[in-house]
Amino acid sequence: MLLLGRTETESLLDLDALREALRGAMQDVSARRVSMPPRIAATVPSHGLLAAMPAYSPSGGLATKLVSVYPGNAGTPLPSHQAVVVVFDPDTGEPLALLDGTSITTLRTAAGSALSAELLARSDAETLAILGTGVQARAHAEAMVRVRPIQRIRVAGRNRERAASLAAVLQASLGIESRAVDSYAEACAAADLVCAATHALDPVVHREYLRQGAHVTSVGFNTDGREVDSASVADALVVVESVDAVLAPPPAGCNDLRVPMDEGLIGPEHVHTEIGELLLGTKPGRTSPDQITLYKSVGIAAQDVAAANLVLTAARGRDLGITVDLSA
Repeated sequence: MLLLGRTETESLLDLDALREALRGAMQDVSARRVSMPPRIAATVPSHGLLAAMPAYSPSGGLATKLVSVYPGNAGTPLPSHQAVVVVFDPDTGEPLALLDGTSITTLRTAAGSALSAELLARSDAETLAILGTGVQARAHAEAMVRVRPIQRIRVAGRNRERAASLAAVLQASLGIESRAVDSYAEACAAADLVCAATHALDPVVHREYLRQGAHVTSVGFNTDGREVDSASVADALVVVESVDAVLAPPPAGCNDLRVPMDEGLIGPEHVHTEIGELLLGTKPGRTSPDQITLYKSVGIAAQDVAAANLVLTAARGRDLGITVDLSA
């Protein structure tokens, strides 16, 4: 079995290559070529949860991710999501590799959002709002500039100091004018692209914040809250990775869509378009420049499998990692 730590795993994940790998994975999901049961989890009261996410896809292979989600880690040296991915031989069932899943989770999530922007955001999108200040916030900025001509980045978070720090990092690393603002509303006001990556209890995206034609991505796993208000969901073309996944009961699914359904503002028919269907050409995407579009991501195992396959293939080609014999 090959062991790869975080530094090695992250070094083998190119955002452009990952976005292309997800393109195939999302098509497999929508074509019903993937075996992917709903996420299950063990809950640690007052702390977090440990979720299991297995999947098999023809393009990516067989793997499972174990991921802990501890929102209380925000603002500490530990990330809120920590994970490992185990890759198996789909022909024999032999365990092939143990990979750092934390970097895989971060980068495949950002690459998935960038794929949604490539398909749904206006081609002239120049202003990017980043809501949140953690690792996902930075990864999303780095992914979005690859698919749209971003000229300005506005960062907002619960902590103004951390927002300013992230803005400085983004300006230095991306060479794009970036600054922190005082509120989520201010960040969204002029944004063509809005990326929400928070652990918010209350929505950080409100309909009145959004300009016409905006594309919103929401990736927060908000077990006790939600990132996007009901009015935004009701007004938007909603696109997801998997309809089954977003409508599944906890610990799968998401409150962002569950709450407006419970309120009677939308029905299940409002949540029927998958990213893979846009790629396959079986469902339409944006239909007008003024349409608001929303990509609500819950993170699915098929994405982890695609990313793990990329990592393992690259590691073998570069002779990276440590090999251990589990049968010894």
